[in-house]
Amino acid sequence: MISITLKGVPKDVHEALKKRAAVHRRSLNNEVIFTLESSMGLVSQEIGRAQESPKVVKTKSVAKKRS
Repeated sequence: MISITLKGVPKDVHEALKKRAAVHRRSLNNEVIFTLESSMGLVSQEIGRAQESPKVVKTKSVAKKRS
């Protein structure tokens, strides 16, 4: 992988990316990569999976009988 350093990112862009990252439960770095890939029509499967909602498992609560 190649690293890129961004300089001069406007504060509002940075804040918007941080909010989007939190909503999508991704790191800021992964959100930036996902946003770049999406804008170019390229979405890697690894990061695309991070966009999926977490699966919720429902369990039944069983009350124990007291003797």
